Amino acid sequence: MDSSGMEVPAQPTGIGHGEPLLEVADLTKRFDDVTAVDGISFTVDRGEIFGFLGPNGAGKTTTITILTGLSRPDSGTVKVAGLDCTDDPKAAQHMIGIVPDESNLYPELSGYDNLCFCAALYGIRKRERSERARRLLADFDLQDAAGRKFGGYSKGMKRKLTIAAGIIHHPQILFLDEPTTGIDVASARRIRQLISDLNSRGTTIFLTTHYIEEAERLCGRIAFIVKGSIVRTDTVGNLMRHAHGRNVVQFEFSGEAGRACALIGREFPDLICGTVPEGIRVESPRPVRVGPLVRLLEDGGIEVTEARKILPSLEDVFVEITGIEAGAMKQEKERSGGGAR
Repeated sequence: MDSSGMEVPAQPTGIGHGEPLLEVADLTKRFDDVTAVDGISFTVDRGEIFGFLGPNGAGKTTTITILTGLSRPDSGTVKVAGLDCTDDPKAAQHMIGIVPDESNLYPELSGYDNLCFCAALYGIRKRERSERARRLLADFDLQDAAGRKFGGYSKGMKRKLTIAAGIIHHPQILFLDEPTTGIDVASARRIRQLISDLNSRGTTIFLTTHYIEEAERLCGRIAFIVKGSIVRTDTVGNLMRHAHGRNVVQFEFSGEAGRACALIGREFPDLICGTVPEGIRVESPRPVRVGPLVRLLEDGGIEVTEARKILPSLEDVFVEITGIEAGAMKQEKERSGGGAR
């Protein structure tokens, strides 16, 4: 609401206001001879969803523990809303909410009691914390489980309640560390919707993830981090604009993919051909003419069953910038219990 009581339209999901809420400069953290975070710098604007994207072991969780005051850097500075938190990590504690990759709530307490306990830690009075707990349980569709012990919740329910606990004190910025890892597809979709809803109501979101498609759906800007260093920070739009300079067509057929690429390479040496599980992909900076390629393959005894244009994705951009193959990211999903999101 503005001063006249009129409803103010929500800022589009993921897009900030251009006013830095979080400022990070030359942040470094070492563990013995391992540099987990290597002199990174970035800002997060008020009202945006900022993605921190990288594989496991890239430095995402170490960074988030520093930004939330749970660990101190070896060098560099962290400011939240202008407050220097480098030497006093608790200076901005009332402004931030934290949702760790593993739940930090108490399994023996009910969902309602967990929320009330978290509210009490922030000094919220008894009546107010009860009202906030009940409202959040309703907002997150957990009211029917309010009296059940947290330990008996499903993984998706646990993640929702953990997010509710992270925002019970109305933080300006919410740190989400791998919010959909290890939960089922339906729960992951619901979590993403909750994140979008929180952002549309004004909460700034700092999201770490190695699910590339999740970052593409939610974030306004993204930083790619690899081996402790940020290799690129940009808006999703700018990143995708770079990807749209390529033209890719995928062919599916019955036959040997290597032979198909060899045929195309001899007749069309300007095209880049590579094998994929479904068949082959042909790439060019110019539009790809499908007809001549289909005729070439079928004249060579390869029956094409499907040919379709592949739209570029953030995954393509990530692979190009970082050199990390998409397959490696997919293996991490499988190891962590995640699936297609």
